[in-house]
Amino acid sequence: MSLSPRRRLVVSATLIAALAGGVAPATAATASPAGPAVPAPPVVPAPDMEGVAGALNAAMAQGAPGAMARYVGPWGARTRTEGVRDRESGAPMDSRARFRIGSVSKTFSTVVLLQLVDEGRLELDAPVNRYLPGLLPDDRITVRHLLTHRSGLADYTDAMFAQTVPGFEAVRNRVFSYQELVNLSLNEPRTTEPGAAYKYSNANFAVVGMLIERTTGRPVAEEYQSRVIKPLRLRNTSYVHPETRIKGMRVRGYLHPDEAGAPLVDSTEQTVSWAQSAGAVISDLADLNTFTTALMRGELLSPRMMDAMTTVTPTDAAGTRFYGLGLRRYDLSCGAQVYGHTGTVQGYYTYAFSTRDGRRALSAMANTSNRGAANTALGGTLEAAFCGKKPAAARTFSERPAEADLTERR
Repeated sequence: MSLSPRRRLVVSATLIAALAGGVAPATAATASPAGPAVPAPPVVPAPDMEGVAGALNAAMAQGAPGAMARYVGPWGARTRTEGVRDRESGAPMDSRARFRIGSVSKTFSTVVLLQLVDEGRLELDAPVNRYLPGLLPDDRITVRHLLTHRSGLADYTDAMFAQTVPGFEAVRNRVFSYQELVNLSLNEPRTTEPGAAYKYSNANFAVVGMLIERTTGRPVAEEYQSRVIKPLRLRNTSYVHPETRIKGMRVRGYLHPDEAGAPLVDSTEQTVSWAQSAGAVISDLADLNTFTTALMRGELLSPRMMDAMTTVTPTDAAGTRFYGLGLRRYDLSCGAQVYGHTGTVQGYYTYAFSTRDGRRALSAMANTSNRGAANTALGGTLEAAFCGKKPAAARTFSERPAEADLTERR
């Protein structure tokens, strides 16, 4: 069926108006002889890249030497970089540079574990001790409890980094076994009854690493590579534990001491053995975009596992932050819901989020840590990217405290 000249003019005018307004043009509903009209896809706001840059600069104003972000969506890929990636050389921030992603690693670990569940090699609601006999003192702790941070296992990093810089220097080059990390947790009082309440703990994902290695008979690094990194062609993503160096072009990370005015500590080189499958992956902005969008599009997990992973419960009193299985959901001011994870490791804050349909994604990084205001400011990139421009008086994500993955002494 061809359109009349008048109909073509109307459609063209609508398309031009939509593009001029900075929103993705909606496809007109169409009808076919076989069925009713197909509704147009929802119109989404264009990313406010000026707002993204403003959030990056706000993170720098709070002590980050540099910051960067990359958005992908209907308008293609857009990046913003501010400040420096190396304070000594003065090298500017570069969106192609690699960095430590901290607890965004937990989502990688969860994908591997849920693939094993899909293969029938593990059960989500089975006791952990079925697969790791005698590891935990409570048979009620299940695999699901680990992934949802509801096991009650204490976070050993609270004591480890009670003093930020001395704690870091004590473990910078140390290599732990998973068993040693779990033992550190078991030496502390349990935080909750199994399944009773959300309580974030890196110990949960140390046990997840043990489950992966016991079930597959292979190191976590090999499982990341074969199940996530290679299938998605994540060329700048790696898990090199216990190697300390970030290969290639990298962002140097800077840790804020607890003492006001004390000089920043270059924390780039470290084993991250204190975290391992809880936070030792290295990546870049583009690979994180690819990972989060592929995950949300169902390219890594079955529909059954995606439903389990994205079934979330609140983690804050305001009801805007949620946690599923190794996955956060943030509800933004414009009503958008984004899924992904935040990351904190010495010298780096990271955000990696996507919409549920995988059509839009944002990854952002600031090269500092132990400076909560910088982390909160970096979170403002989510509002700008997914909600677009808003009135100056509107409340933004960056005005609300960030939900830390680790205590602030990282």
